[in-house]
Amino acid sequence: MSASFPYREVDVFTHEPLLGNPVAVVHDAVGLDDDRLAAFARWTNLSETTFLLPPTPEGAAEGADYRLRIFTPAGELPFAGHPTLGSCHAWLEAGGTPHRAGVVVQECGVGLVAVHRDGDALAFEAPDLLADEPLEPETLDAFVTALGIPAGAVVDHRLLDNGPGWRVLLLDSAERVLSLAPDWSGVDVERFRAIGVVGPTGTTAPDEPAFEVRGFVPGISVPEDPVTGSLNAVIGQWLTSTGRAPDRYVARQGTALGRDGRVHVTRAADGTVRVGGGTVTCVTGTVTL
Repeated sequence: MSASFPYREVDVFTHEPLLGNPVAVVHDAVGLDDDRLAAFARWTNLSETTFLLPPTPEGAAEGADYRLRIFTPAGELPFAGHPTLGSCHAWLEAGGTPHRAGVVVQECGVGLVAVHRDGDALAFEAPDLLADEPLEPETLDAFVTALGIPAGAVVDHRLLDNGPGWRVLLLDSAERVLSLAPDWSGVDVERFRAIGVVGPTGTTAPDEPAFEVRGFVPGISVPEDPVTGSLNAVIGQWLTSTGRAPDRYVARQGTALGRDGRVHVTRAADGTVRVGGGTVTCVTGTVTL
């Protein structure tokens, strides 16, 4: 039997509609089974669709304000960045009140994620990495071939997993990142679903983008993600910890897709990395599921 649910689409990592990365958010999604959640995510065909739910008893005992389930058209994710910010924005806009002033606590597949609120600005604390290691040589070779770049253009590379399992290449320049036209036909996209590239712009101005980022997800129907919070989180953890980036910088993503996402990355003295940006509601209504 169908029912109606409050619904929002929120553009993330932008203050201006249509320049960031949209996320579909279904409120109060109690009673929907996994098949229905997955079917709706396939129907929206956005990179992510989320479902807001009450926290589990365990999550509530630890201070969670809500539970979030995150789906791509291909399946469920334990964590993703822009859906975290967009869903938090939607929850607050719908009247949600966090237990702690200035901090919203989200329960999801990786556990509890704190989202800090400063006026209209939201920033999540990057989850601890589940993996942090160099790419295997054969994996790196396959990516270099797929990206159509010389091996010397790769400055460094890592497997950095905070849920999606990002394989990340640091390239020699932002121009190189923007020039990419990948051919994934020789890559096992079922195994390597999340591939990120980052390159420095050369600017030192604090409010200008220091890095250009692109996130490829060739195994799903949205092969390039416009602006990616989880990818920027692992990049921020990696580059700030190795001294390749300052403790506070701005990354740009989405340029190749006609977007202008701006991701603000900050590393605290204790090593915690926060990832934030603008959020704006573009669609409000109800959906029948």
